[in-house]
Amino acid sequence: MRSTIVNGIMGLCVADALGVPVEFIDRESLQRNPVVDMRSYGTYNQPAGTWSDDTSMTLCLLDSLSNGLDYEDIMINFHKWLNEGAYTPHGEVFDIGISTKKALERFSKGIPPLECGGMTENDNGNGSLMRILPIVFYLQFNYRSEEMAKAEVFHLIHDISTLTHAHKRSQIACAIYVSIASNLVYGMSKEVAVSNSIHTAFDYYKNDLEFTNELNHFKRIKSRCFEQLPESQIKSSGYVVDTLEAAIWCLLSTNSYKDCVLKAVNLGEDTDTVAAVVGGLAGIFYGLDSIPKQWLTTLVKREYIEGLCDKLKVSFVE
Repeated sequence: MRSTIVNGIMGLCVADALGVPVEFIDRESLQRNPVVDMRSYGTYNQPAGTWSDDTSMTLCLLDSLSNGLDYEDIMINFHKWLNEGAYTPHGEVFDIGISTKKALERFSKGIPPLECGGMTENDNGNGSLMRILPIVFYLQFNYRSEEMAKAEVFHLIHDISTLTHAHKRSQIACAIYVSIASNLVYGMSKEVAVSNSIHTAFDYYKNDLEFTNELNHFKRIKSRCFEQLPESQIKSSGYVVDTLEAAIWCLLSTNSYKDCVLKAVNLGEDTDTVAAVVGGLAGIFYGLDSIPKQWLTTLVKREYIEGLCDKLKVSFVE
């Protein structure tokens, strides 16, 4: 269990840090000067190995799950991150999404956790997708693999998204992603994990009228030829569907952790989040040893992150 958690979380964090210095830089610029290693400064003027809100919010959820599933506690951790600099690499927040900020403002005003997330079309940024990975390990411990398609599991994933992003589209994206990660944990190949997860999600949502109309937004990843699409047809914006597509495409079209996350970063635009999302999957699939040692050495607060992973592992065996 410990190795599974560390593989995924460190895979996410390292990829996030690779993308931070070049966030918002366009693809053409990165084609001329591609990221090949950890960089210093750049977009946010941060030292090499600095991670963003993607990792911070992931750690908030990771730490909270060590005490069980408690939506109030998760939101309190998010609040500590935003207002106190907890779960940050250097004690301060330098990046936050609009929908996430609005959700935390609602929580600060006493709104219940599951009523804080935005529900409009414009609330489909990738802010819940980027930090949902830790729920995979909670599900791994509490549910057998054959139970993963049960409605209870889908509802739980939806609720974790809803804390900041309550639109059905964001919930579907999170469910597909968590399912892919879970299948990788259980030893499936990349291709089978992705196809199985997409099939399971479509099969589940087609019987739920609240979600059926949203499935059209995910039809591209259902195509058998999706991984063969040229890079020019893969978007890397902060839109949740773009991020999910880019992550799946990078995972399926590469054969190592390093190649996968560098491909994600060099797509440009929302570099840290696209890389973080696929980095979690690649970390699970390829393992911690696949991550270049220099990248792990450069990562800020590596021991702190590993400590939170161990804390979650211990909570499962107690």
